[in-house]
Amino acid sequence: MPNTSASWIVADWPAPAVVQAGCSTRLGGVSIGPYGSFNLAQHVNDDPLAVSRNRERLIKQQSLPSEPLWLNQVHGCEVFNATQQRQPPPRADASISIQVGVVCAVLSADCLPVLITDRRGSCVAAVHAGWRGLLAGVISATVKQLPASPADLLVWLGPAIGPTAFEVGVEVQRGFIQRHPAYAKVFVAQAPQHWWMDLYAAARLELQQLGVNSVYGGKYCTYRDSHYFYSYRREAITGRMASLIWLAA
Repeated sequence: MPNTSASWIVADWPAPAVVQAGCSTRLGGVSIGPYGSFNLAQHVNDDPLAVSRNRERLIKQQSLPSEPLWLNQVHGCEVFNATQQRQPPPRADASISIQVGVVCAVLSADCLPVLITDRRGSCVAAVHAGWRGLLAGVISATVKQLPASPADLLVWLGPAIGPTAFEVGVEVQRGFIQRHPAYAKVFVAQAPQHWWMDLYAAARLELQQLGVNSVYGGKYCTYRDSHYFYSYRREAITGRMASLIWLAA
């Protein structure tokens, strides 16, 4: 796996040096059983002490300037503005910041993490985009709140379930096509009333429609790669990786 240590994938994109971004893997922590070993989520019934130790390890290993802004993700399109508020809301699937030292974070184990900055390194955002969030417009809601032109934005798509592993029903396929006919191309018929969905392609399409053309990443499949990644679709009871982005001093 290129551009990674055992426990951390560095975002591979031409972001300014002030922008730090990447994603954890499932390796390098202290959790055991189905959460082995670097689970960073408190809501999946893992030992809370193990999760706390993993989070402390993440902060130390990545030299984070502050505790990540952990959100209560609900597969919606609420965006938390960390510049305007000090405490995270109970429900949000994206966060944005223009302040140095604020670590925006999302947790995932198949859903698509989307990290965003601009060419000047003046703002950052982290987005949790499963199919429900994509259909609800979570990426659009985030981009519209950033203080930068869409043409100036850079996007990195973190590890998610791949296009030949994510099977959805016809209701999902129809929902996206009703939103815009162009989404038809992100689905491939797999069986009657069942489709493979390409989350990466769906995100790229939405970004393109917003005027964001500098999009990177999208190389992994959390379902197929059980060594590096948790996958809810593969295991159900499992941990979560964290995708982080922040402005360094």
